[in-house]
Amino acid sequence: MGSILIYFLFPISYFLFLNGRPMNIANISIMPINNYINHVGEWLNGTGPKAGIVLSSRIRLARNINQLPFAHWANAAALEKVTKEVRTVVQNSQYLKGADILELDKLTSIDKEFLVERHLISPESVKGKAGLVVVGDKELVSVMVNEEDHLRIQAMASGLQLSFIWRYLERIDDEFSQRLDYAISPEWGYLTACPTNVGTGMRASVMIHLPALTISKQIDKLLKAVSQLGLAIRGIHGEGTEALGNLFQISNQVTLGQTEEEIVDNIERVSKQIIDHEENAQALLLKEVRTQVEDRIFRAYGILTSARIITSKEAMDMLSLIRLGVNMGLVEVPFSTLNELLILSQPASVQKKYTKKLSQAERNMRRADLIREKLKR
Repeated sequence: MGSILIYFLFPISYFLFLNGRPMNIANISIMPINNYINHVGEWLNGTGPKAGIVLSSRIRLARNINQLPFAHWANAAALEKVTKEVRTVVQNSQYLKGADILELDKLTSIDKEFLVERHLISPESVKGKAGLVVVGDKELVSVMVNEEDHLRIQAMASGLQLSFIWRYLERIDDEFSQRLDYAISPEWGYLTACPTNVGTGMRASVMIHLPALTISKQIDKLLKAVSQLGLAIRGIHGEGTEALGNLFQISNQVTLGQTEEEIVDNIERVSKQIIDHEENAQALLLKEVRTQVEDRIFRAYGILTSARIITSKEAMDMLSLIRLGVNMGLVEVPFSTLNELLILSQPASVQKKYTKKLSQAERNMRRADLIREKLKR
C-alpha cells in the first residue's frame, strides 16, 4: 500500500523530446498507446490486501457539465466544448501531470479493444463520438470523456483497497469540480445520463476470483445471495460481459440515498465475507478431494508451459486454476505474472504485442508462445 501511495502523491511526468526540446506527452494522442504493451498497470501488481482473491478494486464517478446536453444527445460543438474544457483541467491538474490524452477517433479498432482489455475504457466508449481517454501515471487513474456521461473518472488499485481509492479519488473530483461546473441538483445529487447513476454517481467494484466456489458448485447460491443484498454481479469487463476465468465484478447497484462512504463500506464488508467463503471452500477441497484438485491444477500448468496453440477462453480457465494452485500453496508463480497474463493474453493485446493484425489461428499460436515464455521465465 505504501508504494501505491507514493505513486499517487508524487506522479511522474513523462516527456518526449522533439528537436532537442521536451514536449509534454499529454499533447500526443497516438504514440503512448504503443508503449502500454510492455507493461500492465500498477493496479495489477498483486501486492494489495487479499490480492490472491481480489485482483483489483475500482471506483468510478459519473459527472456531467452543467448547461450541456448529455453525450448521447450532444451535437459536435457541445462534445468539442467538453473535450476542450477537460483537456485544460487535466493539463493543469495536480494529480494528472504528464497524463496521456488519447483521442479515440484517431485510434484503430484494435487499439480501442486493447484499451477495453486494460480496463481503461468501457465497451461503450468504443462506440462513442468525439471521445477521449486520459490515462494517468501507472494506469492508476483514468478519465473517460464523452462516453455515456461527459466524464467517467476512475481509480484502481491492487487487492481490496476501496477505502484507500476513495480517499484519493475524492481529491481529484474536488479538483475537477473547482474548474468545471458540474450538473448537480440540490434534491437528487449529481445528474447523470442513466437514472441508476443519479445521486453520488459512484460505482465501486472489486474484481474477485472464485474458483473453489465454482468447482464445489456453491457459486450460484452465493451470487444469488449477493444480488439480494442490492449488489450487482458482472463479468470481467463489466455490465453485459461474461465471467471468464472464474472472475466476477461485484459492485453497488444503488447510487441514490447512500453516501459514498456507505457504498464503499458495504462493498468492502460483503467482499470480506465472500473472501471467507472462497478460502473455506479452498480448504475443504484440499481436505476432501486433494488429489483431484492437484491433478487439475498441474495439468493446467503443464498445458500452459507446453502448448503451441491455445484460445483466449482456454488460457483464462487454466490461469484461473494456476491462481488457485498458488493460493493453495501448490504452485509458485507470482500473482503479478498471472495478472499480467490475464491482460496480455486477450485478443487485442496479443495483436498489439506482435504489432500487427492476426487471424484467430495466428492469435492462438502467439498467445501460447507468450504464456510459455512468461511462465518459464
